[in-house]
This record gives sequence, structure tokens and C-alpha cells, in this order.
Amino acid sequence: MNYIVLDLEWNQCPSGKAHEEKTLPFEIIEIGAVRLNKAHQITGRFREIIKPQVYTSLHFRTREIVTLRAIDFANARSFPEVAADFFSWCRSSDTTDSESDEPEFCTWGPADLMELQRNLSYYNMKSPFSFPLLYYDIQKIFSIVYEDRKSRRSLEYAIDFLEIPKTVAFHSALSDAIYTSLIMQKLEDSQIRENSSVDYFRTPLTRKEEIYLHYETYDKFISKLFASRNQAMKDPVVTSTRCPLCKQAAQKKIRWFSAGGHNQFCLAWCPRHGYIKGKIRLRLNANHMTYAVKTLKPVTEEEARLISEKKAAVKVKRQNR
Repeated sequence: MNYIVLDLEWNQCPSGKAHEEKTLPFEIIEIGAVRLNKAHQITGRFREIIKPQVYTSLHFRTREIVTLRAIDFANARSFPEVAADFFSWCRSSDTTDSESDEPEFCTWGPADLMELQRNLSYYNMKSPFSFPLLYYDIQKIFSIVYEDRKSRRSLEYAIDFLEIPKTVAFHSALSDAIYTSLIMQKLEDSQIRENSSVDYFRTPLTRKEEIYLHYETYDKFISKLFASRNQAMKDPVVTSTRCPLCKQAAQKKIRWFSAGGHNQFCLAWCPRHGYIKGKIRLRLNANHMTYAVKTLKPVTEEEARLISEKKAAVKVKRQNR
């Protein structure tokens, strides 16, 4: 087994969002990655600059962040050429042991794999990723292990927090991948593997493809596609509540309600394990179809009370309109 720690740099339309290519809002201009074995030792490195084809001038924000300049792109290859070599490298191995060549991807945050797949789709390249695509978001795992599970810190913050020497500049794809791998070296392998994330670029198309994931403190469900949010919230599978601990049906004490935005909440009761908080995030895919990401989590009486107060506040707000 190999971990591929991936980082990308990308460009966007220099003349503004109104003129961007809608199917490619972010064009990848650099791929950096390191390969780690199960002991989190670096066994290989990959870095290549990509010649932009869609946005041939750098957006001012890109120029502010990345270290690349026009001269760096002079002899660069196209995305399809570099991507093909990158995935070939991912499945190679610099080790002589019996580890599998099938890689597992790690990133700092959820965006890189999403944009990589979007760029593959733009160039009509076959995706090498399995479905569902599970990966390890080290930014999230850093928060789970060292902080409050909710905060999302910058890469440099985490490096400083863990007192890791800063030997190279940030915002180069390879250097950021290396820094992410150094943070992984401060984590137990079990802490990483018990906290996978699921990528949402490809969503379930049918009931059979719907995704059920179990974690230490909650369950996650990703639904098939619906024509609208209302249709999704009328679906009995989407709105069902089961206890994450015993998997038995939990009776709703407070039915699903919206507190504004795209989130729905509910409160259920399991006779064996107490209160269960439900949260549904309604999201749109690239074709503007709706899918639901539902989490179910045991909570304390105090947390249950806060949900009840939130529902009451929503009711008062509606009455005052």
C-alpha cells in the first residue's frame, strides 16, 4: 500500500468570472506529489509544471500566491500529457517490499481531487479513480487529532503547531505536498485510516450506488440525485434516522427543519443510546441536480436542547415575517 500525498496549483480566468470557461473554473498549472509507504516514509517524488491551454495569462491572485512565472511555462507540457505520466507514477513503486501498487490519496483540504477530476473531464480523459472515491483529508484529520474536529487550519499553521522546520517556501505544489507528508509523520496510521473522506465530484446516480460510511462518532450517507431539494426531502431513505451505534431505527423527536441556507436538522431518540442529531446538507452537482449528504451522530442532552432551541427560534422567526 502506498499513500500519494497530492498538491495542485491552479489558475483562473484573468478577466473575471463572467468570462471563465464554466466547465473549467480552475485550470491546473502544477502537480506536486510524494509517495509514502505505510510507515509514512517518503519513497518517491513527482513535480511538473503544466502549460495552460485555457487561461494563458495568470490571474492576479495566482501571481500573488504561486511562485511560477511566464518563463517557467516555456517548455511545459499539456495537462493530458502530464496527467497520464502522473497516474503512471502513482501506480509505480520505488520500494522492493510486498506493498500493493494501488495508491490511496491524501490532500490538505477537499479541493485538490475535485479539481483534478474536473480537469480530467474537461479534456475527456478517463478517470482512474474508483467509485466512491475515498481519500484522506489531512487538514481535517489534523483538526480531529489536535484540535476541536471542526476548525480548518492553514498548512503553515499546522507546520508551526507541530514545530516542523520550514525549510522551503509554501505554495509550490511539491513543497506543500512534502509539508503535508511531514504532518502525516506526526500521526499514527490508525488515526489517518479511521478518518477517511469521500469525494463528491462523482455522486451516486441510483439507489444501489448510494454511499453509507461509518466513523467512530457518526454515520454518513450520500444519496442519489434528485430534481430538486423538495424532492430530496420527501424521500424516505434520505430522511430516515438510524442510530449510528446499534443501527436500529431512531424515533424522531423533532422532525427535519431548515435553519436557513442548505442545511436541514432533526433530533431523534434511540432507546439504547439516547439522542441522535441528524444533519442534511443539500448540494448541487455540476448538472444542477440535488443530492443529500446526511450525518447522524449521538449527542448529549445539552446538545439536544440546543437543537430544540434552534427549532423554536426558526418558528418564531417565521411567525414574525
